[in-house]
Amino acid sequence: MKTAFRDVKDDIRRRIVQGVWGAGDLLPSEVALAEEFQCARATVNRAMRELAEEGLVERKRKAGTRVLASPVRQARFNIPIVRNEIESRGAIYRYALVSREVIPTPDWLRARLGLEQGGQLLHLTCMHYADSSPYQFEDRWINLAALPQAAEADFTATGPNEWLIAEVPYSDAEISFSAMTAEGEVAQHLGCALGDPLFLAERSTWFEERAITHVRLAFHRGYRMTTRY
Repeated sequence: MKTAFRDVKDDIRRRIVQGVWGAGDLLPSEVALAEEFQCARATVNRAMRELAEEGLVERKRKAGTRVLASPVRQARFNIPIVRNEIESRGAIYRYALVSREVIPTPDWLRARLGLEQGGQLLHLTCMHYADSSPYQFEDRWINLAALPQAAEADFTATGPNEWLIAEVPYSDAEISFSAMTAEGEVAQHLGCALGDPLFLAERSTWFEERAITHVRLAFHRGYRMTTRY
């Protein structure tokens, strides 16, 4: 039976998602993959081309094909890393894990992400500092049905965002920006007064229609976002 390029593409994507080939890894040559899948090299070439268009791999002439360190969609939206943002401003970055728990999926998040009933999520809260000053409060939820390995991951030294970027690609993202007033835990950790106006970013990501994570990022008072296209 002739192997279709979609079968080759799906198998390569599966290996990337499961970590068989990690971020930055060099994939086998098209000749080697054609031999493995018992198909024509042109079939592998088409599969690789589509994976590159989806932002999962990067192809370079004479250098081969590598898994992208930060897989992105064709629209080329890059998920920002707060460490890089802080260090680019010349400040010293520090991270702290505030809380960690595995809990049943709350109804509001199940509805928002399209999750099934009965699932469990890893809930993390974290702080990011610039020169020892509060910079960002992170309220993160990870779908354990999609990423069961997150339950055993150590988030004490590295934040969940950096871990997720290295662990799994995404195919869809929903992002919203809004103003919020500081309350309770957020005000306490950001060192601001109750009712202070803050900048809030919310982001949800999916891979192949399967929810990966949802996060709420509250920034210090006076934060200003700058983007470049």
